[in-house]
Amino acid sequence: MAVSFLNREVSDLCLGKPALKPIPAKATVSEALTALKKSGETHVSVWSCDHSKKVLEEEGWAGPDSVCRCVGKISMVDVICFLSKEENLVNPSKALETPVAQILPKGDSIVRHLDPNSSLLEAIDYMLEGAQNLVIPIQNYRSTPSRKRLLSKASSLLPTNHNGVEYCWLTQEDIVRFLLNSIGVFSPMPTFSIESLNIINHDIMTVRYHDPAISSLDAITLAHIEQSSVAVVDEDNRLIGEISPFTLAYCDEAVAAAIATLSAGDLMAYIDYGGPAEDLVELVKTRLQDKKLEAMVELLDEEFSLSSSSSSASSCSSDDESGSSRNTVLGRFSSARRSEAITCYPWSSLVAVMIQALAHRANSIWVMDADHNLIGVVTFKGILEVFRSIANARRKPERENTSKQ
Repeated sequence: MAVSFLNREVSDLCLGKPALKPIPAKATVSEALTALKKSGETHVSVWSCDHSKKVLEEEGWAGPDSVCRCVGKISMVDVICFLSKEENLVNPSKALETPVAQILPKGDSIVRHLDPNSSLLEAIDYMLEGAQNLVIPIQNYRSTPSRKRLLSKASSLLPTNHNGVEYCWLTQEDIVRFLLNSIGVFSPMPTFSIESLNIINHDIMTVRYHDPAISSLDAITLAHIEQSSVAVVDEDNRLIGEISPFTLAYCDEAVAAAIATLSAGDLMAYIDYGGPAEDLVELVKTRLQDKKLEAMVELLDEEFSLSSSSSSASSCSSDDESGSSRNTVLGRFSSARRSEAITCYPWSSLVAVMIQALAHRANSIWVMDADHNLIGVVTFKGILEVFRSIANARRKPERENTSKQ
């Protein structure tokens, strides 16, 4: 029964999913930033169009009439990490004119196209190979002007031709949520502890509370790719909180200034739900001036000026979780959670950890031992590995019976 469930078509998961907000690969980082803020989404898809109408089989998309493909995605985390680099802190305006294609991850299939008739098991396999988002066609439509209003510059930012097809994408969270909704199919496995299922990853990324936040930049970038977080710990390696890419995704680009000047602990407070205190903002400005980074001071002033004019004093948003209220810079909204770390224990059941992760919108859950020491992390990818192993285990007897016959 579990195997037949995993053979369901991924189109079942696409019901009600919104269409992708696209930008072309030739767009600048600045244009991508505008698209993110206008759309209110945490990510926008990046598209490359083949106007010669060649089939792109080598990229895993084999529609004979396909002329466009999604080559990646960009989020505020990508922009923040890009601007936090030393050379870009000096001249952020120049950095924002960089083509967005140049800051997409190289050599990693973060985004993959998938046919809507593909099985859930195939989707899980792609996720385990490193895909974060699966691009799936959801319906045919004829474009109308109202549907092209992605940005004020819609005509310059929308891909030229999607061949009349609209797309959505599925995330690891979408698949885990779908599995949880039918968790009884996999009984009794969901009641097993995460320790017995061997899905605790003990290779975790940490930064000390008083260490410069900039020292964790590579770890933040890697956590963004691996769909995890960076643990903020004290001198005894006890967990205090986390720097989560999920939280950063609801901030604005001025957080790069905070990463460049604050400690890891102060950065947690800066990006926390509700936004930074005024004294932290002033501290960032002072330290930027000390480092002769006047251009970043101007960027910070500009963002908070825009925020103030739209009745928001925070760099990160503080709206309710419904997302219906849009008080923040250029209309961004948030369902971001606090920087407080979400934890579980080795004896926690798989289903309990799944519920906890989905309830808190956390891609990863920290694992503590009986003495409250940090010992590892469980991610959505680890959870998906369990369900994949079920399919392998239950198909093995079928193969053995077939060979005997």
